[in-house]
Amino acid sequence: MLLRKVSQSSALCGTILRIPPVLSGSPRQAGVVVAVSNARLYASQAAQAVLEKPAAVGSDAATKVEKKAAAAAESKSFAVNMFKGQIATAQVFPFPKALNDEQEQFLRELVGPVSKFFEEVNDPAKNDILEKVEDHTMEGLKEMGAFGLQVPADLGGLGLSNTQYARLVEIVGAHDLGVGITLGAHQSIGFKGILLFGNKAQKEKYLPKLASGEHIAAFCLTEPASGSDAASIKTTAVLSPCGKFYTMNGSKIWISNGGIAEIFTVFAKTPMKDPKTGETTDKITAFIVERSFGGVTSGPPEKKMGIKASNTAEVYFDDVRVPADCVLGEVGGGFKVAMNILNNGRFGMAAALSGTMKSVIIKAVDHAANRTQFGNKIHTYGAIQEKIARMTMLQYVTESMAYMISGNMDSGAAEFQIEAAISKIFASEAAWTVADESIQVMGGMGFMKDPGVERVMRDLRIFRIFEGTNDILRLFVALNGFQNAGNHLKSLQKALKNPIGNAGLIAGEITKRAKRKAGLSTGLTLQGSIHPELAQSGDLTVKAIEQFGEVIEKLLIKHGKKIIDEQFVLKRVADCAIDLYAMVVVLSRASRSLGQGHPSAQHEKMLCDTWCVEAYDRVVRDVKLLQSAQSKQLFNNMRSISVAVVENRGVVSPHPLGF
Repeated sequence: MLLRKVSQSSALCGTILRIPPVLSGSPRQAGVVVAVSNARLYASQAAQAVLEKPAAVGSDAATKVEKKAAAAAESKSFAVNMFKGQIATAQVFPFPKALNDEQEQFLRELVGPVSKFFEEVNDPAKNDILEKVEDHTMEGLKEMGAFGLQVPADLGGLGLSNTQYARLVEIVGAHDLGVGITLGAHQSIGFKGILLFGNKAQKEKYLPKLASGEHIAAFCLTEPASGSDAASIKTTAVLSPCGKFYTMNGSKIWISNGGIAEIFTVFAKTPMKDPKTGETTDKITAFIVERSFGGVTSGPPEKKMGIKASNTAEVYFDDVRVPADCVLGEVGGGFKVAMNILNNGRFGMAAALSGTMKSVIIKAVDHAANRTQFGNKIHTYGAIQEKIARMTMLQYVTESMAYMISGNMDSGAAEFQIEAAISKIFASEAAWTVADESIQVMGGMGFMKDPGVERVMRDLRIFRIFEGTNDILRLFVALNGFQNAGNHLKSLQKALKNPIGNAGLIAGEITKRAKRKAGLSTGLTLQGSIHPELAQSGDLTVKAIEQFGEVIEKLLIKHGKKIIDEQFVLKRVADCAIDLYAMVVVLSRASRSLGQGHPSAQHEKMLCDTWCVEAYDRVVRDVKLLQSAQSKQLFNNMRSISVAVVENRGVVSPHPLGF
């Protein structure tokens, strides 16, 4: 019966399991991600493997690629699976408890002193005015060990886990983002490459002084002509004939800690000869560079809109002799180093900004509770209540994402790239909205300097730009998702070549698609993973994932490899993915609170339910738009408007007065 069902449905198989051209190898594909402002820097190795799959199926290289594709197909990542219309609960349920008793006790001992330091010693307003972190604050941070939070204890650091680190940077984010950038640029990206890729000798040489704060670190990637398009960097490092050192020349701009750092993680192009063809090409390599090498100079501090307390400067490399043993990772492997540094640091941004949101919500609520207008406290009015509720939901989602991802990392999860990118996008946009609405609640008082919210808002603006602009990261989220969904379709195509051996798989896929077409549930469920009181929100999440997976498949079939160029589509796909991940993290966290009987459990249930209802509506709206004929016209209109304005070097419409 089962085999008959498969054979009778051959026409259906040919339609619904048709594999789009995006999965077939071609010279065009090797550079497709570079075509989107070099989203390649942020692309996962799994996505790269599909893009660069060789045509020779029988080759060893092809076998390795197929193994990578198979690994992607079996991914435990929730984000990877939702693009296939599937639910993987391993990394999202239950909400992670990442600390053992000893780690929790150590963290509790740190939280008090760190909070007290930022409340009593650090002066964020003065740092902002001086455009530097005060010297006594820097010394105090060094004494506390704040410059080596995740450096192993045997190398002079505190040896914190990702979750412990997140809790402390949350405190910093609540008080002073300028100090936060100084610390983050130092350890979240500055010397993170040494932690991740450094050999034993490199770690022993550099980490102790970096952990103590005696040496400050900086991450040097961005150049005058190379922002998101990292492949276009011009800085070079040429190996000497003796092979003992590289000569580095070039410059980097907008480098956090650039004027005060002694140790730099620098990305430069190195000529590499292909042993097979003899052809020499430039590949990006990561280097550890000391200011003491000579030839390393920096420009004056940049004048910035916000995070004024942090040092930002241009860094120049003029005939710098970099010892060969300062290569970080492999020669030519700089993209991998940069990608992993950025992926590993993004959860910290979400943690810090969840702290920022908490602090400005407190100021807004304090004002709303004490301000009387029209005979009532303003917090009793619906307009203000909605603002406070939405601000609180955004903070709750951001905090949940931060500790979900840090918990995943601490438990040894290998795949969290999409989730980390989502957390950076969401946190930076949520924090901006919360600060803006806090000022609105506070009215004219919020616009004044003394409350400090205007400084926070200036500080926040950069977070949507650096460490991967949100625009590029949206492409990264969508393209990674499409690649993994494409791998899944490809495995189904392969199964169709052997229908008898794969009868169960094929029949299951046919049944699932038939149910989708009939508007029935495909059998996905979150029952057993979520608390029963959240069943309705769980059902909405499942429905949204089913619809999302269906539209992803349709878009792959419709656009094929040209999906890479459909940025209007990719943006909306990413927005759906962000909402879906947000839904599942709050479901997980609220379920834990309900299950453990937390005093705040019912409050968290309201946050979760309200978020899921509105997020579901947004996903459904975007899914509908992506499938509508109107969307194509809408996107064409926006493209044409933009082209006209650019050609005119400004708005096209004449002034209504005619002059």
